[in-house]
Amino acid sequence: AASIRAQFSNAINIEISRFGLDFIRNFSDLDDGSGKCADLALKENGYLFLAACEGQQKVLEENNRVQRECGVDTLLLSPNQLKERFPHLNTDDLLLGSLGLSGEGWFDNMGLLNGLIASAREHGARYAKADVTSVERHANRVASVTLSSGERVTCNTVVNAAGSRAAQVAQMAGIALPVEPRKRTNFLFSCQSPPVGRLPLMIDPTGVFCRPEGEHFLTGCTPDPDPAVDFEDFEPRYAEFEDIIWPALAARSPNFEAIRFERGWAGHYAYNTLDQNAVIGPHPELKNFIFANGFSGHGLQQAPAVGRAIAEWISVGRYQTINMESLAFERIVHGKPFIEKAII
Repeated sequence: AASIRAQFSNAINIEISRFGLDFIRNFSDLDDGSGKCADLALKENGYLFLAACEGQQKVLEENNRVQRECGVDTLLLSPNQLKERFPHLNTDDLLLGSLGLSGEGWFDNMGLLNGLIASAREHGARYAKADVTSVERHANRVASVTLSSGERVTCNTVVNAAGSRAAQVAQMAGIALPVEPRKRTNFLFSCQSPPVGRLPLMIDPTGVFCRPEGEHFLTGCTPDPDPAVDFEDFEPRYAEFEDIIWPALAARSPNFEAIRFERGWAGHYAYNTLDQNAVIGPHPELKNFIFANGFSGHGLQQAPAVGRAIAEWISVGRYQTINMESLAFERIVHGKPFIEKAII
């Protein structure tokens, strides 16, 4: 969905995403070898969380207090205020909404990836297109990594940024990491009578999200049940559109009663089964094995800050820009979740 938000429930995730927002806004200042990277076409239309029960309402109110303390530009809206801002919405069953007025939206994710790759190469990084097949340990350090090409890469530091395969790489180093692939299917649809105005990314009380994408709309949901899937399973779950998403959208707005499926695709969340939050920083015993794993769906927006944090740790042995100690691997060892209530 290539989006970024500040509407989280804990201050560290808010700080991480605000760093990412500035990075995305100023991305064109980076050098990709041709002078500057491309602009990422950030659309700051905001997120709109909707609550239809007292439990959801309480969470939005509690989250808003944390967000306001952190300087996030969010606004709580009553059903009447929601109807005034977004006339197309059915607000009869709603109790509250939380709208990001600035600093939230979506952007060109492939532009971000390609720009970072080009800039890294320009500054001397070498990319090897191969699978990791083994990690060699000497006592409490990683000595080398072997690739499927047969190349053995000796190293001072290994950063595990293997996404949904993070647990596989960690296991090669003798580490158990509670990260598994969970499938998410996104759908693009057209609308016979699309709602007008500056539309945000809406998260319905059912968990269905929807946002504009040019002349179309992008949507998806959290499946129930939500099992781990095979690493190679990228078959879209098309039934989710008919069985879950369309009924929820049609109930939320008459504009979404007449829609047409255009296409769908599936990807994997690198899902942290402990607390759906990232695991960042060095292993407590294997000091030169560093985690950047388990983002559970919000990794793209957190990547700029996490990349900076890991670079700082490798360079000077501590965090300088944002302290990420609360996201360390130690909480996995002790089974102590770091709770984030605003998970999509």
